[in-house]
Amino acid sequence: MRMTSTKALIAAVASLTVAGAAQAQAPQQWVIATGGTGGVYYPLGGGLANILSKTIPGTVVTAQVTGGSVDNLRLTGSGKAQIAFSQVDAAWDAIQGTDKFTTGKLNVQALAVLYPNHMHVASITSTKIKTVADLKGRRVSTGSTGSATEVFANRVLEAAGLDHAKDIRKERLGVAESVNALKDNKIEAFFWVGGLPTAAVTDLAATPNTKIAMIDFADLTAKMNAKYGPLYAEATIPKDTYKGMDADNKNITVWNILAVNGTMSADQAYQITKTLFDKQADLALVHAEGRNIKLDLQSNKRAGIPFHPGALKFFAEKNVKVQ
Repeated sequence: MRMTSTKALIAAVASLTVAGAAQAQAPQQWVIATGGTGGVYYPLGGGLANILSKTIPGTVVTAQVTGGSVDNLRLTGSGKAQIAFSQVDAAWDAIQGTDKFTTGKLNVQALAVLYPNHMHVASITSTKIKTVADLKGRRVSTGSTGSATEVFANRVLEAAGLDHAKDIRKERLGVAESVNALKDNKIEAFFWVGGLPTAAVTDLAATPNTKIAMIDFADLTAKMNAKYGPLYAEATIPKDTYKGMDADNKNITVWNILAVNGTMSADQAYQITKTLFDKQADLALVHAEGRNIKLDLQSNKRAGIPFHPGALKFFAEKNVKVQ
């Protein structure tokens, strides 16, 4: 009886040891909240997920298709995603509990400033739309629900003297869906905020018997900043970015950031930030905007929200003074 009991005890201990070892070896599962498949967040997020999985031991990272920044911040704030791509204006609203986040402030912090997002107000020449004011009464996509494009678009329309709820016939489509709808004459223009070039807009510009029309609106920058803070900057989409552009497009940009939940450990945040910059050249092979992720762009003003302590530790090691 005693021998049987001893054997049973040894077997039980061994079983617990094996189970404990298996649990200890189970990989961390991280999700990166990105955007729609026609934009820039998704390919960059997929590239970053692959790099993090290969670089950080015991970690498996996947990229998730989402509606965009607003969705991404909510997913990360709730713990359903660990990393989020976001525009600064949406992240600022999230920590303040304003606009799309009136249900409560989110505890999110920045890991890195990425690259500037360009707002595209796009149409085709046959619509004869030449200004934002010309959108009055037209069928217009302001971006998918849950995207920072929608937030940005509403502010552009407001600065132009239009009520987004009354003065346009609104559709809420992602960039790929917007391009298809414009091709099919279901809408007459669309807003899209993303990196350069955006694949879906490239597709529109290359469509046979179609000539793209990019609407200038940089003159609205001061009015937007007067109401929402210094989040926006006048910029240019060079005419060689998309086929058929006759001139540079005078538009507005807002910075992108990589954000995480403020409860993430300093070590994890440090590892992600370090990998992002150490492997920046690899990320640049995934999309051209990867080239614009630079240490000398890291600043509180561009980030819009506080940096995570783990990110600040990495910047300190690189002698980057975040001010």
